[in-house]
Amino acid sequence: MIRRLFYLSLGAFLSMWVMRKLQALHPNHVARKTVHNAAGMLEQVRDFTSDALGEAAGREIELRARFGLDKPDHND
Repeated sequence: MIRRLFYLSLGAFLSMWVMRKLQALHPNHVARKTVHNAAGMLEQVRDFTSDALGEAAGREIELRARFGLDKPDHND
């Protein structure tokens, strides 16, 4: 009796596990996950480019001040 109950429980668990895995492969679910991941990646790229451009602008200002490139040249 215990053995039958064990195998019945095991079968129920495995069937639930398989159903969840199959539902995760549903086309709508996969597409939704892909769009969500792509949107997250796009946000990361935007953050990176914003940071990089800000750092580059800061470095350019620093170099221009260091080498005096902002001052007009009166060698005419």
